[in-house]
Amino acid sequence: MGFSLSSPPLLLLLSLLVFSYPLCFGQVGNGGAKLHPKFYEHSCPRVEEIVKKGMAEAVSENPRWAASILRLHFHDCFVKGCDGSILLDSSGAFLSEKRSVPNRDSARGFEIIDKIKATVEKTCPETVSCADILTLAARDGTVLTGGPNWVVPLGRRDSRSASLSGSNNDIPAPNNTLNTIITKFKRQGLNVVDVVALSGSHTIGKSRCTSFRQRLYNQTGNGLPDDTLDQTYAAKLRTRCPISGGDQTIFSLDFISPTKFDNQYFKNIIAKKGLLSSDEALFTKSEETKKLVTKFAESNEHFFKQFAKSIVKMGNISPLTGSHGEIRKICRRVNH
Repeated sequence: MGFSLSSPPLLLLLSLLVFSYPLCFGQVGNGGAKLHPKFYEHSCPRVEEIVKKGMAEAVSENPRWAASILRLHFHDCFVKGCDGSILLDSSGAFLSEKRSVPNRDSARGFEIIDKIKATVEKTCPETVSCADILTLAARDGTVLTGGPNWVVPLGRRDSRSASLSGSNNDIPAPNNTLNTIITKFKRQGLNVVDVVALSGSHTIGKSRCTSFRQRLYNQTGNGLPDDTLDQTYAAKLRTRCPISGGDQTIFSLDFISPTKFDNQYFKNIIAKKGLLSSDEALFTKSEETKKLVTKFAESNEHFFKQFAKSIVKMGNISPLTGSHGEIRKICRRVNH
């Protein structure tokens, strides 16, 4: 799932209607302790304020950062749980997840998290994990682009290692079949509703030509374009995504409102204008997912409410708590 953004003024983004939904929390981590929204109430009461300010500055500079950080959160949680492992650079002990196929040449926003972490460290040294900062930042970026608000359970600790193989194998790919994507979500304790709702994060995403080229020229190996893609839209895409070259050229996953977090993504899919195979498959390969796409396309409120529930559920995947892991001083490397 590749994300990114273009750039309307922040004031316009802030004027967008934001919904907030009370959610259940209290996921037990593998250290036995529970995540809780008030985890830092006494040890670092200003942490949410600091993260929100850092994200507001980043999104004001370039709204694309909102989607980039949301994507980092997703790619972190799908590998060993939400433990900040994606933020680690390679060391003598392990290879960074940044080098995996899903992240190489596309994962971005690490410097935004570094900057926020440095500010948090000045206020509350060795208290707040990088994993929690990333989770909060993903929420705040979503809100800043007009999306839903949600309560973030906190108390995650940081991993002391990364998993390059896990990143290569566990993160859903844009050319995966729908069944493969659903299977990868189920391994993380997420269901079909979560698949469709979280795919809606592509409403502010961008993707590279290399991620959807086969749809334009040779979808099934017969040299023909994908017949589930609107051919006028496909012809327009071909002008910037040739049969060879231009791999890194980026395209909005929602070309109608690319910088606004809304349900337009689902309307595009119904109109055969979903960019990725994995997007369009939600409408063409399963009656169950088709009904959900239709429901979310018809109601922005339904989409926002389910997205908030699903992303909290995702943020609760296998957190390190208690005495497990550590609180990294610098997000790019383990403590020494």
